[in-house]
Amino acid sequence: MTIGYFQCGIAALIRSAADGRYLLLQRVESKDYAAGVWECVTGRLEQGEGFEQALHREVAEEIGTSVRLQCMLGTTHFHRGTPPGQAFNESLGVVYGCVLDNPDAVVRSSEHKKHRWVNASEALALLTADDPSTGWMRTIIARSETLWRHLPPPWAIFAERLGLETDA
Repeated sequence: MTIGYFQCGIAALIRSAADGRYLLLQRVESKDYAAGVWECVTGRLEQGEGFEQALHREVAEEIGTSVRLQCMLGTTHFHRGTPPGQAFNESLGVVYGCVLDNPDAVVRSSEHKKHRWVNASEALALLTADDPSTGWMRTIIARSETLWRHLPPPWAIFAERLGLETDA
């Protein structure tokens, strides 16, 4: 059996500062995993990179702009590959809630073929495919909606100024 890799990643669920709509991106059909599904910004950490550094790099690479980090929505743990006998990669990720001040600033990379700004109910109506990635996105949207109803505004200001990582 071939040994896979342990990887770390990030996800950035991005909301519009103006109206709270979410940015969803549709993956191109040529992607090796979850081709054609709707997602938020996602990516892997590079060696020596922190989670928040990776978040800002991936956002810049995938949508050509920057965001303000405001909360952590949770963690994720999953496997990619087809066992047995093939590399089976294990990934651990941190999911962040972010805000974009100018939704018109989005410039999609070649990783995605479409993007849409949608409210939570529109997102859930769009996320109907029966695959693990789509189910995960539905959960993240629902979690975000609950969190934003209860998150005190000073917390978002704290997170923007100091970040959420505790590394020195």
